[in-house]
Amino acid sequence: MARPLKIGFILPQIEGRREGTTPGWTDILEAAQTAEAVGFDSLWIVDHLLYQFGADDPPRGIWECWTMLAALAATTKTAELGTLVTCTGFRNPALLAKMADTVDEISGGRVILGLGAGYFELEYRAFGFPYDHRVARFEEALRIIAPLLRDGKVDFTGTYSSAEQCELRPRGPRPNGLPILIGTRGPRMLRLTAEHADAWNGWLVRGPSTPDAIPPLREAVDAACREVGRDPATLERTATVMVDPRPGITPVPNGPLAGDPEEIAEALRGFAREGISHIQFASRVTNAAGVEQFRPILEALDRG
Repeated sequence: MARPLKIGFILPQIEGRREGTTPGWTDILEAAQTAEAVGFDSLWIVDHLLYQFGADDPPRGIWECWTMLAALAATTKTAELGTLVTCTGFRNPALLAKMADTVDEISGGRVILGLGAGYFELEYRAFGFPYDHRVARFEEALRIIAPLLRDGKVDFTGTYSSAEQCELRPRGPRPNGLPILIGTRGPRMLRLTAEHADAWNGWLVRGPSTPDAIPPLREAVDAACREVGRDPATLERTATVMVDPRPGITPVPNGPLAGDPEEIAEALRGFAREGISHIQFASRVTNAAGVEQFRPILEALDRG
């Protein structure tokens, strides 16, 4: 039977607290190639410069997103490659469009450009990026990135960013550019999503990773589309969930998807019934051996 939705996997990038637990390039590549072999449809990289899991957790290092994505584009074969999500405040927007189009060329047309405004002030300050007016800066970045990728050119001068008579030359493998995904819940950002994006992402990792979390989010996305005169059906819906594939794990409220493979597969079918077309798995199981634990879940999903 046909798989009811695409399934992606977020690759390891973050510094471990114990010696020898920080994933290196060979670890990330092995996990990526194993995920392809297991049957994942897509591989994802987050975009941070420093990362923090909570107020009591000291900041951790993380490998740079686009450098890693370019390497993965050259060393994987079939899986789509996406960013969850690229912070537009970290890079000049016209240059970011150029980078994305170039990596799409390396991959043979497999890149999904996930975008967001960022939120963690510490990494902005540490690396010298302005933190003020993040949504206004994001909007200007979109007004440069979207036409550059779709039309190959833009002429824009804003308060924070500009790209005067800018062209993407040569173009990547897709004449209309790679798809743009925006991850957000806020009303202003949802409006920008409805205006500019091909897909929306709901990040469910820090709450219930279950299909019943989708309806209120879907209603907000639909309302944003109607507000700007867009048919809601033209905006793809995606979600990121926490999954624990280890056998014998009992599901808990507000915890990760867990249970036997068929139980997890049925929850994924529930997401598809709620209109989600692409799910990304976040997991604490990230090395190649751990990725193998997802194989029975994908097989159960494919059996229908």
